[in-house]
Amino acid sequence: MRRPSPMPPALLKAFTAEMTAARTPGPAVQRWRAAERAHILSQPWPWPHTRTHTVMLRLALRDRDVHEIIGQLVRLAVAAPGSAARKYPDGNTGRTRAGLTTPMPIPNDLAALLRGGGVALRP
Repeated sequence: MRRPSPMPPALLKAFTAEMTAARTPGPAVQRWRAAERAHILSQPWPWPHTRTHTVMLRLALRDRDVHEIIGQLVRLAVAAPGSAARKYPDGNTGRTRAGLTTPMPIPNDLAALLRGGGVALRP
């Protein structure tokens, strides 16, 4: 199997900023929003994608959200293989309420970063 190329610098910078915001103490809604944005950016890369679900699991544990905890455990198991096989739903926020295989609209700024990084988005 071909090893995926590294995350391009502009994408890595945006991903790192979102992950930092998701891990920084503050209102839960802001932390989840940052984690969701990091998830959208990370989907094409197995390790970043898995790291995003780890952060989401921590947020769910902090919130004591049993449904989200279970959903994140499932997603942790399938994130890396899904990314490696390029079988992931574009734009999906990674939350349990989003559905495991449901494609979602990608925010314009993230879509531009992904396209600029050579990621082919599905229509």
